[in-house]
Amino acid sequence: MSDSLRDQLLKAGFKPKPQSRPEPSARKNPPPSQRQQAPRPPQKPKPRDGEIDLAKAYALRDRNDREERERAQREAEQRAREKKERKQKLNALLGGKALNDAAAEIPRHFPHANKIRRVYVTAEQLPKLNGGELAVAQFAGRYLLVTREIGLAARGIDPEALVLLCDPHEVDEDGVPADLVW
Repeated sequence: MSDSLRDQLLKAGFKPKPQSRPEPSARKNPPPSQRQQAPRPPQKPKPRDGEIDLAKAYALRDRNDREERERAQREAEQRAREKKERKQKLNALLGGKALNDAAAEIPRHFPHANKIRRVYVTAEQLPKLNGGELAVAQFAGRYLLVTREIGLAARGIDPEALVLLCDPHEVDEDGVPADLVW
């Protein structure tokens, strides 16, 4: 067991690789192509087809993020302009046409925005409201009693502006009449 690894490999049939020695004249004066040159800085590997380097990828991502922010800002500004235009149109439509009476004492309750809201009407207005001749529109945080035509025009400008418009021919789901005062 005293055989070295080299001896064991030779016995197994492996032959040593012949070593080549450089010529003595080549050692003295190597050709200019083999002379040592100053070390070069490492070069970036060239990207293969379809690959981009990291700096370009970051620049591309930054540009896409900037374009996305600008697009979102333009859309928000457009929505704000449209909302302002709707508000101006509703103001022109509803201005001075509200039929709310300061002396009204009868509350008419209705659901809006997942809450029960109310508008005060007179005894003459209540049957008209329940009959569909009058409607309730919301503008500037107030509930305005308006005619049916104005209520429908308000819905044409902003679907959320018309809050209550009763249909006299509609059958109540729960069996509770719309003109019930509570």
